[in-house]
Amino acid sequence: MKTTLQDKKVAILVADGFEQIELDGPRAALEEAGATVDIVSPNPRTVHGVHHGKPAKTLKVQVPLARARPGRYDALLLPGGVMNPDTLRQDRRAVQFARAFFRAHKPVAAICHGPQLLIETGAVRSRRMTSYPSVQTDLKNAGAKWVNREVVEDQGLVTSRQPADIPAFNQRMIRLFARPARRGARGQAK
Repeated sequence: MKTTLQDKKVAILVADGFEQIELDGPRAALEEAGATVDIVSPNPRTVHGVHHGKPAKTLKVQVPLARARPGRYDALLLPGGVMNPDTLRQDRRAVQFARAFFRAHKPVAAICHGPQLLIETGAVRSRRMTSYPSVQTDLKNAGAKWVNREVVEDQGLVTSRQPADIPAFNQRMIRLFARPARRGARGQAK
């Protein structure tokens, strides 16, 4: 039986400088599985992607971060890109938005540099995670147990290292997002 995300709503939180393929690939997989997906951004109208540092697509923002409510979503996806998570982790609203998913025990998926935002939420401590190699020291310093694997799942969080890992990341993300909501799970963000 194919995993389905019918009746699931997923927020993709991004700022300018997100890695295009790390949004496009997972977004297509989520939509193919039946999820409704919203681009949420601190930018009110459009957000600009990159492809290995060069300008890529401009996407319409469905929900500006100022109006986004975590309670309206079942799961959160955080694409990477170097600028994107660095911008988001400096935005108090973005940090609060992401933290709310952990507090509500809702699943989160982050790829490449995306986990940098999660450091600011306080939710990485004691979690087994992966990321782009240059982020590993930041994650370790925040208390994560970093491993060099294609995809890692721990306590409702799926992480991957890079665009080459997207097929495995998508499979694991969809399986996680399809599970019933967790109740009273350990690892709640403080």
